Amino acid sequence: MSPIGDICPAFFHLRGRPTMSAVALLSRIGFIGAGRVAQTLASAFARSNYQVVAVSSRSQANLAGFCARFPAGRGEMAAGSPQEVVDRSSIVFLTVSDDAIAPVCASLKWRAGVAAVHCSGATEIAALQSAREAGAFVGAFHPMQMFANPDVALASLPGCTVGIESDEELRDDLHDLARAIHCVPFSLPPGARPLYHASAYYVGPFLVALLSEGSKLWKRFGATERQAMEAMMPLLHGTLAAVMDGGLARGMGGCVARGDIGTIRKHLDALENFDLPAASLYRELAARNVPLALERGTLSPASAKKIQELLQH
Repeated sequence: MSPIGDICPAFFHLRGRPTMSAVALLSRIGFIGAGRVAQTLASAFARSNYQVVAVSSRSQANLAGFCARFPAGRGEMAAGSPQEVVDRSSIVFLTVSDDAIAPVCASLKWRAGVAAVHCSGATEIAALQSAREAGAFVGAFHPMQMFANPDVALASLPGCTVGIESDEELRDDLHDLARAIHCVPFSLPPGARPLYHASAYYVGPFLVALLSEGSKLWKRFGATERQAMEAMMPLLHGTLAAVMDGGLARGMGGCVARGDIGTIRKHLDALENFDLPAASLYRELAARNVPLALERGTLSPASAKKIQELLQH
């Protein structure tokens, strides 16, 4: 295993041991995979005084980005093969693509007492069965966060939920680790990971898709994407504030909530002249607003029926 200083001039400096109950297990953290998730989590762990001792990556660009996020100083940090990361660490984060988790895990020689943890949202911890059979503890540690840019993700990490599933012996340690980086740990029951992960897409990638749809409408009347975002972001923030204050139903406004059938018809006419798929998406989303509006108490059953009939045409 080669010192990371041979790859880039900076390496991790441990300022002090974490004052946690799991000092032994969490004392030597390694990463297999050095992409955006690894860079974000490694930086967060370092800020909380955990020692990252090893990293492995097939991408030299990712490896350079990983080590560049640590301040210069003394410490013990090495880059090498995935097996060398396992041999050197007390807890190993497999921050590889979802489909690679099981084969990468199976290719390694694990030992009793070490922890193997993947960071996938949808993958069950059964993907780490080969490590468990060798006596390792296994788990999953998935922050509900967008990782498009590690710097942005790191700044947004405090307060986010971390979906955790693990062997019982590891659970408290992972919860403590989540709290140490100022996140909120949430225990997931077996079999829930695909639904849990799908839920994140509605406020992650799917939300970006909806913003893109709104931006297209603004471009239709001459605005730029930036102008569209500057116009829609305050509305988005206001919507989130209303939902956090009153809940989903009470936090929802708009023409469906008001029972404003005329406005809905105008929207549909304009969208159908612009783009039929956009009109279909509007119909689907508006239909999902109806039960919320009924729960809110601002839409009568009779008006709800008329809106549903309009949306089905």
